[in-house]
Amino acid sequence: MKADSTAPVDPVCTEPLPGAALGGPVSHAVSRIARLHRIAAGKLLKGLGLYPGQELLMAHLWAGGAVRQSELIKAVDLDPSTVTKMLQRLDQAGHVRRCPDPDDRRAVLVEATEDSCALHASVREAWSVLEEHTLAGLDPAERTELARLLGKVEENLCRETAGCPGVAGPDRHEGPDRHEGPDGHEDPERPVPTA
Repeated sequence: MKADSTAPVDPVCTEPLPGAALGGPVSHAVSRIARLHRIAAGKLLKGLGLYPGQELLMAHLWAGGAVRQSELIKAVDLDPSTVTKMLQRLDQAGHVRRCPDPDDRRAVLVEATEDSCALHASVREAWSVLEEHTLAGLDPAERTELARLLGKVEENLCRETAGCPGVAGPDRHEGPDRHEGPDGHEDPERPVPTA
């Protein structure tokens, strides 16, 4: 099928936008870039025996030491079932160790194993390679400007989605009147009082 030569052109690619993207060419570009970035990261991490996202979880453990699984879930801001599956895979690979918290038998502590520390430098190198591939062709000023603009976009999306730790949005409450379930996440069965 031949592309319509009158269709708007995406600012990132020089191909006509699909119909669904006509109302949001920047959002469409960000979506495509995020997908491609994840694929590229996956290729680099595969050689280390990791899946995308696992390296971020490991980086948190390498930096902070043993942490409760519920706190790790909050720190990486992922669904609890996703983090549990990641931890199962990392545990099977010998990268993490899970054990009962001596201060609270209901809680689980997670820590990076000594063997996983050998991965730390390799993960850092993989991210450096990914950074260079991602920013190839951009001069230092363009890289700085891109980082600044992406920071603004991130702030906008954090406000819109309340997706950043410590940011309360219209459907999410932080602080003492936030009701949590036993897993440390908001309990949908308990309404949050409104002022």
